[in-house]
Amino acid sequence: MTPSSAKKEPAAQDDLSPEEKQAATNAKRAATRAANKAVKDATAGDGDGRPEPKKRGPKPGAKAAAEAAGKAARGSDDEDDVEEDLDDIVMDGPDAVDDGEINAAKEATAATGKGFVYSDADDDDAPVQQVMSAGATADPVKDYLKQIGKVALLNAEQEVDLALRIEAGLFAEEKINADDGSMDPKFKRELEFVIHDGKRAKNHLLEANLRLVVSLAKRYTGRGMLFLDLIQEGNLGLIRAVEKFDYTKGFKFSTYATWWIRQAITRAMADQARTIRIPVHMVEVINKLARVQRQMLQDLGREPTPEELALELDMTPEKVVEVQKYGREPISLHTPLGEDGDSEFGDLIEDSEAVVPADAVSFTLLQEQLHSVLDTLSEREAGVVAMRFGLTDGQPKTLDEIGKVYGVTRERIRQIESKTMSKLRHPSRSQVLRDYLD
Repeated sequence: MTPSSAKKEPAAQDDLSPEEKQAATNAKRAATRAANKAVKDATAGDGDGRPEPKKRGPKPGAKAAAEAAGKAARGSDDEDDVEEDLDDIVMDGPDAVDDGEINAAKEATAATGKGFVYSDADDDDAPVQQVMSAGATADPVKDYLKQIGKVALLNAEQEVDLALRIEAGLFAEEKINADDGSMDPKFKRELEFVIHDGKRAKNHLLEANLRLVVSLAKRYTGRGMLFLDLIQEGNLGLIRAVEKFDYTKGFKFSTYATWWIRQAITRAMADQARTIRIPVHMVEVINKLARVQRQMLQDLGREPTPEELALELDMTPEKVVEVQKYGREPISLHTPLGEDGDSEFGDLIEDSEAVVPADAVSFTLLQEQLHSVLDTLSEREAGVVAMRFGLTDGQPKTLDEIGKVYGVTRERIRQIESKTMSKLRHPSRSQVLRDYLD
């Protein structure tokens, strides 16, 4: 910090708590990031590609940011020179970087005329890069891969830098939410800038790792979900990884994010891939059984029996058979068969409930003959036989139930039934029914 800049330090910050001082330090770093972003995100330009007209008396910090952005626009590969230019922007405190310098950095960024723009929308859950000049094709996967391929990959140092900015933004947001109205307006504006910069850093980290999601999603294709759906579910896991990434552990972000991406994809497959949803814990058992079955097939040279699988999985053979049933995928009866597809799978399945036309006609004739025989009996005799054998509603009744209907004892109903059956056995009545016994 230079002496001149030390004089500009607001006196109100002498009494700040350690957390507030940390927030102020983060604000200083974030202001540096505003110029740094002009190099890394050199994306939007005016329509004709001409640079903005020079303004008189630009501040040294704004001038350095503009020069750094100009090098990025010319496609310079010397990142060290760019960093040296950015280091010339001496951060002497929150007062040392005013709105004029930030606007100058944005103007320098706008003069680069690249095909990507970063939206200022405060959407934390979705990348905000958009392709402005990429022509749409009939293949949405190709369009998506072309879009995410425009974002440069990050090295370990850049990942830590973005993680620091994200952390600073979260801390600043926490301070503003806890404000009871006594916060200095200027300091509050600085915290709001840090919050905004943290959101942009989060989006940058997300967009730079979208290709990691695609590479992992390829391993799960052909399992009941579309490729783009797998990518979208993996992106949700990537967002979760960005929110929980701890740069102090020393691992690369991709190493940490891989687990969250896989977890999001596999959970989505368990919930959505099957026509009939199976609980996640049962899906894990099914997958374990399939792995063991494949391994034993290689070792034994044949399909393992349920008993062998049960011994390997420490479960009963009945449980193995049950899990295998759960793992079966349903198939549509309308699935076309053959090269021409003129027949369907349902055409080959027997309908066990279908009635054979000859049997249907025979049954109808039997009913007609039976009713004609019962008509030769008295009303009570025909009623007792019909209720006793369920000829009317298919539900046979007991002697007590029939006795209650006619208001007599069960013994009387038994006598009526015995007498009626003797009449029906007479050849004059039974002969017409004997033909249906075969």
